[in-house]
Amino acid sequence: MNVSSDHYRAQAQTLAAGGDAAGALELLEAALVKHCEDAPLANSAGNLAMKLPDLQRAVRFFGQAVELVPTSLEYTINLAIALCAADRHVEAFAALEPLESAGMQDARYCSVRAGCARGNGDLAEAANWYDRSIALNPAGAKALHGRARVALERGTSDAVHRFERVLSISTSDAEAWLGLAEALDAAGESQRARELAEQLVQQAPQWIAALRLLAQIRLGAGEDDFTSHFAQAEKRMPESSAIAREHIRVLEQHDLFADALEKAQNAARRFPQDETFALLQASYAGIIGEDVMARNLFDRLAIQNPDRWLLEARYLLGCHEYDRCGALLDKVIASDPLHISAWAVRDFLWRLTGDQRAEWLHGQQGLVQMVELPDAETVLRDAVPLLHRLHNNSAFPLGQSLRGGTQTRGNLFDRAEPEIAALGDAIAVALESYRDRLPKSDKAHPLLRHRDAPWTFAGSWSVRLDAGGHHHASHIHPQGIVSSALYCELPPDKADGSDRNGWIELGRPPPEMRIELEPLHALEPRKGHLALFPSTLYHGTRPFDAGRRMTVAFDVVVKTP
Repeated sequence: MNVSSDHYRAQAQTLAAGGDAAGALELLEAALVKHCEDAPLANSAGNLAMKLPDLQRAVRFFGQAVELVPTSLEYTINLAIALCAADRHVEAFAALEPLESAGMQDARYCSVRAGCARGNGDLAEAANWYDRSIALNPAGAKALHGRARVALERGTSDAVHRFERVLSISTSDAEAWLGLAEALDAAGESQRARELAEQLVQQAPQWIAALRLLAQIRLGAGEDDFTSHFAQAEKRMPESSAIAREHIRVLEQHDLFADALEKAQNAARRFPQDETFALLQASYAGIIGEDVMARNLFDRLAIQNPDRWLLEARYLLGCHEYDRCGALLDKVIASDPLHISAWAVRDFLWRLTGDQRAEWLHGQQGLVQMVELPDAETVLRDAVPLLHRLHNNSAFPLGQSLRGGTQTRGNLFDRAEPEIAALGDAIAVALESYRDRLPKSDKAHPLLRHRDAPWTFAGSWSVRLDAGGHHHASHIHPQGIVSSALYCELPPDKADGSDRNGWIELGRPPPEMRIELEPLHALEPRKGHLALFPSTLYHGTRPFDAGRRMTVAFDVVVKTP
């Protein structure tokens, strides 16, 4: 008996309506074996896979539909949505581009094309496509929301208005309410932002993004106990381990290790099946010197993964148990050869044990450079006043290495101002100069293995510090391969620089690691110059006693195809 594809589709709809979406998808997949030329059936299977969600199969089914009918806007748009959901934005763009002529008159195509551009980091292109979508369908909530988010990310003054427009059409869009709170905070309307963030946390105490936003607002207001709302949310949602995990993370990021230990102990009792909390408890106990507790906890842990190996390796390093530390770091790097944090700890281990490989890792000529910014006088003359205006409306950031001062919001190089674009272009040229002077490619080295690969910026920001103790704590950027600091404004010059006030130190361990090593490099800041170095090097700055320092920093990553 030859069963029609419509029959299979009807059966699948019945199964899905009864709550068996997985069974429905299996039925459609089997039907496609018999009806492999049926594009609507493949599209239906893709739609069902998206609802599960099963992105891999959704891409396969939508791809099959597009292959059968390459001119179909519907199938192509669905494929692009699935690809973007899977963070495959370049492939999504490749799928959409052939139908651009027809798609320019379709609001949904334009909105998805905008989302694809945003995923690829091209916010100007995203804004253009969202604007086209809105012109075709002024009430399109997804395009309006996407355009508002782009306005916030680019730092344009209309972000608040755009989120309010979204909410005038879709009052139940929780993400838009969060976006409005973020936009209000960025616009300096801190009280309105706080009131809205408090409402969001009250209505959805398990919403981590809202909890973090409220913590940022409270931290910016100078509150000492800026995380108390996490504890209130935990009381209302005692079954949510995610709230406890984020609360602990924020405390750790601000060096509140004793408080983090207490929270981890409580969470370990509440969630005994989740050894993550016992692992964190062991780590914080080691940091504050509770060695008996730390050792007992590490010894009892059953969990075996790179997170556990790294945290225990850090603890063992502080206890001078170098062989066991090295064995654990070897396991981390064997599982992920590009694990920046493990390489950074390995640097300390090799230096403490006199291992010659330390010179190979960070001592080679050219790995650390001071590079002059092209046309620095003109570029900084235009950019510095704008950066100061941004800092005047910025706050001490949540979860960063700053100890005092302010940091600009979002990704600096995504902003729309031409002064920032010119600054980013000049930095890109300086970065290529750094690359040209690196040692030769080395597949075993965590940075030099990427020497000849395409590079791009993954994050960018500006930091402004004042005299009297403001500085960067020693830290690393584990998502990058090259770290940086462009000096835009500096305190008054010292006569001889002997006190090294305000200098950047590379390779000094943070205090919580309980080891003593002098920095490998101490670089004197020079206005209009960039300090560039491997991200596997811990780095921090010394306080200074007069004036102000402003820098621009960024992460460099390998550009994915």
